[in-house]
Amino acid sequence: MGYQDRDYAESLDYGFAADAHIAARVDFIRRVYSHVFGAILAFIALECVFLNVPPVTNVLVPLIGGHWWVAFIAFMIVSWVAGSWANSGASEGKQYFGLALYVFAESIIFVPLLWIANNHFPTHNIIPTAGMITLVIWGGLTAMVFITKTDFSFLRGALMLATLGMFGLIICSLLFGFQLGLMFTVFAIVLMSGFILYDTSNILHHYRTDQHVGAALALFASVATLLWHVIWLLMSLAGDD
Repeated sequence: MGYQDRDYAESLDYGFAADAHIAARVDFIRRVYSHVFGAILAFIALECVFLNVPPVTNVLVPLIGGHWWVAFIAFMIVSWVAGSWANSGASEGKQYFGLALYVFAESIIFVPLLWIANNHFPTHNIIPTAGMITLVIWGGLTAMVFITKTDFSFLRGALMLATLGMFGLIICSLLFGFQLGLMFTVFAIVLMSGFILYDTSNILHHYRTDQHVGAALALFASVATLLWHVIWLLMSLAGDD
């Protein structure tokens, strides 16, 4: 084994991707994004199945669609469990199970939203439009991080505070019965864009080379949540037509 091969093999097992041999760093990034795209494809496939199975939509649309706080609570619980599994030092199988659990839970939570977008706004092409907008935002933010190589970990505190504020507004809206409105949705989109910057820079600077599953879960979560709010924005605008 040559000197570079030894460096590559060692960097696969030890240390952060930012400090790894260039070949190991590239391999880590490739594995992260292949897992993210795999999660997206699995999510799309599950939605195609669920939305075409009437018993599923008949249960989930009134359950979650009429009580969005159910989705909120379920999302928080599953996010915590799946995230802890995917980022833990446990077996790779358990980490993959955490990612799979998150993708499955997200696909369940999205069913009522996609059903409403399809059935209440059939002429607006909301879902494909939201998908394209999400991809453009994600692609632009990813390019920004990879081109500038900026470490956006300094955003963590601000993102956490903004997230707590958002959750506080959601709880208040449930308790006092007021609508959050268009500005809340725009704020949520900006917040999720911040999380994508944060997660992407972490992939370059703060994950170990063996944490590709956890990195993929974090990024997929931010992209999926961005899609959720983009769909809400387009439905809000379509409702004003």
